[in-house]
Amino acid sequence: DLANVIEEIEQTTARRFTDTFDQVKAAFSDIFAQLFEGGQADVYLLDPEKPLESGIEITAQPPGKRQQSLTLLSGGERALTAIALLFAILRVKPTPFCILDEIDATLDEANVHRFADLLSEFSKDLQLIIVTHRRGTMELADAIYGVTMEEMGVSKLLSLQLKKQAG
Repeated sequence: DLANVIEEIEQTTARRFTDTFDQVKAAFSDIFAQLFEGGQADVYLLDPEKPLESGIEITAQPPGKRQQSLTLLSGGERALTAIALLFAILRVKPTPFCILDEIDATLDEANVHRFADLLSEFSKDLQLIIVTHRRGTMELADAIYGVTMEEMGVSKLLSLQLKKQAG
């Protein structure tokens, strides 16, 4: 009967979601510690009894600080925590490519370099297209494309190949 089929689909969906969520949670904790060189972070369901309807909460404890909600972190800490969550999802459910638009804008130089290390790790299996103004992020690129305006209203595209492709 239709009600049983719907119930079975909902149970399967909830189980798959919960399994994936648990994997993302573990990866998030690992990547957070990598980006912050220590500390702890957690992501959890606000209503674990209804995982498909639940919101989530993110807490973070950068090294030397107390655990707090994402909203109470500094801009750079919040950005790095969000980056950790994004890359945790990409670790669990990889995609062929990822476009990031100025994701590193609020990071200080030390954090930009740790972020760049994470990008290097992921770029082995994932094509990354990144819009950035940060030198530390650009330094790991295989190719850089820039847009400049030499005359009012006339854009010029610049490209620079930094690394030769294997093969």
